[in-house]
Amino acid sequence: MLLSQKQTEFVQCANHRWNFKGGATRSGKTYLDFKWIIPTRIRERIGKNGLVVLLGVTKSTIERNVLEPMRKIYGSALVGEINSQNKVRLFGEMCYALGAEKVSQVSKIRGTSIKYCYGDEVADWSEEVFTLLKSRLDQEYSCFDGTFNPKYPTHWLKKFLDSDADLFSQTYSIDDNPFISKTVVDELKKEYAGTVFYERYILGLWVAAEGIIYKDFSSSISAGASNKYLWPADKELIPWRVHIGVDFGGNKSKHAFVAAGVLPGYKGVVILQSQRPEPDTPERLNKELIEFCGSVFARWHHIDSIYCDNESTVLMRGIRVHARQSKYPWLADRVHGALKIKILDRIELTSSLMGSGRLWYLPEAETVRDALASALWSGKHPGKDERLDDGTTDIDSLDAFEYTIERDYKRYLHLGVS
Repeated sequence: MLLSQKQTEFVQCANHRWNFKGGATRSGKTYLDFKWIIPTRIRERIGKNGLVVLLGVTKSTIERNVLEPMRKIYGSALVGEINSQNKVRLFGEMCYALGAEKVSQVSKIRGTSIKYCYGDEVADWSEEVFTLLKSRLDQEYSCFDGTFNPKYPTHWLKKFLDSDADLFSQTYSIDDNPFISKTVVDELKKEYAGTVFYERYILGLWVAAEGIIYKDFSSSISAGASNKYLWPADKELIPWRVHIGVDFGGNKSKHAFVAAGVLPGYKGVVILQSQRPEPDTPERLNKELIEFCGSVFARWHHIDSIYCDNESTVLMRGIRVHARQSKYPWLADRVHGALKIKILDRIELTSSLMGSGRLWYLPEAETVRDALASALWSGKHPGKDERLDDGTTDIDSLDAFEYTIERDYKRYLHLGVS
């Protein structure tokens, strides 16, 4: 088994109670764990008192990020499936596999002794879960191995890593992985260039999110700049899919409609058209949305889905009723609630599309163009990655646009480095 310099260092030095590998994505942090560390730690403790626990953000991420890769190496006889009791057999030992996003999800480890714990995506856990875990590693031979991608400098995990606990911690940059394709590395660097994600996911640094979110986009559309994000007027555009995002206003926010076209094979996204209506009644909102859909359909000849802010099911029902009574009755069956993944994941996806040259807009999408150019990190709560949402920027158009792409989050990110 060939190891990188960093992986070799971990094998030699990770003999503490707490052992961490943090830093860039695709930097080789986890392959060593699947191939060697986890099996070895478990087998060393066979027959000793205490539980073996795998903790991830959710059970599904443990399956995807940990168990599935291990199963490909060792087979299902040694790496089992998570059962209804949150247990999985690994290398002859019955282990727990639990989500660590909320402390309520790990109640099974309360009052128990843990002899070995593997932690995936530790920086995304609830701090309460980590605090609970510290009291459970209570045997002389208890041990924890964990991986993470860094976040802001005041994060609770960063404070623990800087403490005097019995720990070993490594920082990986993407260039620490000699086995990854240079093409993939170059594409990842390009995708995250000019964003906070470059410093975190490429360089492996703990940095704060500050200022303009989409700096390159903002600079590109400014007066006199070469606007690489505007779809060329002389280039044919035939969207493969057309999705419409709808964000409902309330309090300081306004309504927003956004149509986005997906290029064949999910190779890119073109923001086709956008609008910020100001209807005074729900009936007027329904009418204006159907009119918007009609103008989109007239130009692009199909609408595949309408994704609405799912916090207002009443408004969504009203849209369906109005659609059935319009000359586009088929639209009613295409109205769905938005998935609403985490805002930081939406920002990462948009940044990736921009950085890899897979996001454009048309002149008819002026409100989204301006919203992307003016989007800011909040900075109001040190220690949190938050987008500014105080009514001074157009969050509504951003939300509506993100609803059109979020369901294909993994597909877009995967294609960006293929």
